[in-house]
Amino acid sequence: MATKAQGNGSHTGTGTRRIVSAGTMSGDSVRNLSGDDLGKVQEIMLDVNDGSIAYAVLSFGGFLGMGDKLFAVPWKALTLVQDEEHFLLDVDKKLLEDAPGFDKDKWPDFSDQKWGQGIQDHYGKTPYWNR
Repeated sequence: MATKAQGNGSHTGTGTRRIVSAGTMSGDSVRNLSGDDLGKVQEIMLDVNDGSIAYAVLSFGGFLGMGDKLFAVPWKALTLVQDEEHFLLDVDKKLLEDAPGFDKDKWPDFSDQKWGQGIQDHYGKTPYWNR
């Protein structure tokens, strides 16, 4: 499997820093600790006010891309498994199925903190804007 990384990593003293294009992560699969397929990364949402990665938008369900439901997942809930080029989301498949989702033609207002708080709470994460 070819790597999607762009450029070389540089040693930081505590590990290797790799910087990649967000676009290279689109389409990466997402799995849980049990190895269940939880979908694919469709988009990575940035908070342009502070430069944070806020959410990954996952597609999940449907058949051959039809009827997929989209879910916003807090970025901090995901771990990139670099060697296998997929993300790990440490949740049961049922938690994702019960997550607030949205239709590909009707996206929520990602800047709405009330909506965002609900997403963060669902995954048990502290909102990135409350650092």
